[in-house]
Amino acid sequence: MEVIAKARFIRMSPRKVRLVADLVRGKDVSAAIAQLKFLRKDAARPIWKCIDSAVANAGHNHQMDKSNLYIKAITVDGGPTLKRFRPRAHGTAASILKRTSHIVVTVAPREEVVPASAAAALVAAPAGAKKAVAAKVAKPAAAKKVATKKPAAKATKAKAAAKPAAKASKAKKA
Repeated sequence: MEVIAKARFIRMSPRKVRLVADLVRGKDVSAAIAQLKFLRKDAARPIWKCIDSAVANAGHNHQMDKSNLYIKAITVDGGPTLKRFRPRAHGTAASILKRTSHIVVTVAPREEVVPASAAAALVAAPAGAKKAVAAKVAKPAAAKKVATKKPAAKATKAKAAAKPAAKASKAKKA
């Protein structure tokens, strides 16, 4: 279950907001809010408010535990650009682009996955499945055999080093 909150038409450049969004992506909500609280960027405030809104949505609408949430995704897209003009020299005008941003925050509960060991998988598996589990466990051993062929590469280097010496001795004879 994921919960989404949006903050649209934020009067900041998306490029500047993405710098802050990259800092908190994938973190726990409490750690992200603590980091945003002390960050000296103007974009930290709207992101903080959007994360806070997503947490409130999760607690109120979906009865989720707020302490177990993390930021699954955070995207910052460009909104409509306000076009303004500034007078310049010789009666000309220079355009000013006042950019806006749309922030979308997705929070989800953190799921704890406990990995099973290979021995426990063999004991718990039915008789027909034990062969498949044993084959999966044996694959890393085969990968180690491929990695041990490095001394053969050293022998080819020694042969390559001997070839220039042989060419030099032929040059001396001539």
